[in-house]
Amino acid sequence: MKNFSTWLLVMFMAMFWAFRVIVAIMPEFGTTLGSIVPLNSQVEIVLSFVVLACMVLVVKRKLIGAIIYTIAYGMYFGVDLFNHIGAIANGSLESGDMINAFISFLAMILAVGVLFDMLIDKGRKVNPKDKKTDWFYNNEQYDRKLDDRADKNNYRTL
Repeated sequence: MKNFSTWLLVMFMAMFWAFRVIVAIMPEFGTTLGSIVPLNSQVEIVLSFVVLACMVLVVKRKLIGAIIYTIAYGMYFGVDLFNHIGAIANGSLESGDMINAFISFLAMILAVGVLFDMLIDKGRKVNPKDKKTDWFYNNEQYDRKLDDRADKNNYRTL
């Protein structure tokens, strides 16, 4: 994981995961975090474990982690966002629901961003190119110069 964008996305994933864990735990204590409530408590708990596994896969630069993360968030937050957009169009959305709609929108943006980062990044291959060391190890011109210099020694052998 060499890209700065990937580090940022993983940090945002971890922060959003921690936020969703807090949101999922708060109703168990009989309170909520403002007007933010979990959509489904049981699914939220399962989703938190799925997201942990996906974060590990994204750090290891596995495309399947980003795909699972996007599908899981799309099925959980995407449906909620679609329902909120329909409520906004009808004009029946309350102010407390606006915060939940905004959080669902952020979750979808994060999931799509992680997927695009993994698809666009060419360094996630099994043998990525490293410009810091490849000039030495994969440079035939450097090897040729070294060979020419080594062949021009004037040492005599008996």
